[in-house]
Amino acid sequence: MTQWKAAASAAARNLGRNSIVCGLTALLPLIIGPITQVYRGFAPAFGWLLTLVFCGIVLALAIHLLFDALLFRLASSHETEAAGLAAVDDLLSRMQLRKPDGTPPGLERRIAGSRRIVWRQRFALAISLLIFAILLFTASDGQPLC
Repeated sequence: MTQWKAAASAAARNLGRNSIVCGLTALLPLIIGPITQVYRGFAPAFGWLLTLVFCGIVLALAIHLLFDALLFRLASSHETEAAGLAAVDDLLSRMQLRKPDGTPPGLERRIAGSRRIVWRQRFALAISLLIFAILLFTASDGQPLC
């Protein structure tokens, strides 16, 4: 396996893992929230709305990263880096997600762009979990939940 194929496969594997873990973690407040609300009273609706919005952002970014992982897998299935990236660009232009450019970005730029999305996803997940923890604490009036 060539170096660029290894890099593309590793990027696809890491993006897939990250999107699944963050997506499932974002679902936890959405599942646990209504259950704890029934037993502990009503927390501010604005807080739950913020939690829902940030969890939605995390889930949307998880779907985007899964799509990026599939694109990296597509690129690694070709013999050369140029052919793999051209196939990805062709697919994106056929789906009308990107207009064909004169000079397509290289593999490293594409991986760096996906890493930026990963960090945005982690930031949104941290905010949603922080809001959820604050809501749990205020709903219990400082008392333990159990």
